[in-house]
Amino acid sequence: MITEIGIVAGEIWHYLDNNGTNNLDVIAKQIDKPKDLVLMSIGWLAREGHVVLDGEQPNYRVSLRK
Repeated sequence: MITEIGIVAGEIWHYLDNNGTNNLDVIAKQIDKPKDLVLMSIGWLAREGHVVLDGEQPNYRVSLRK
């Protein structure tokens, strides 16, 4: 499971790098992975300091840290 979370985190990072800031629902649809896996992967990226989460739930906006 950890490997899958890391792979999806990479997909999310590349998506954000190519498309810019977006909300959780859009990212989950574009990555085409289960939402719980997308959330775990975004958490991983946030913990590592690669992304910034803004806004209020349930529609947080996710962007790459500059």
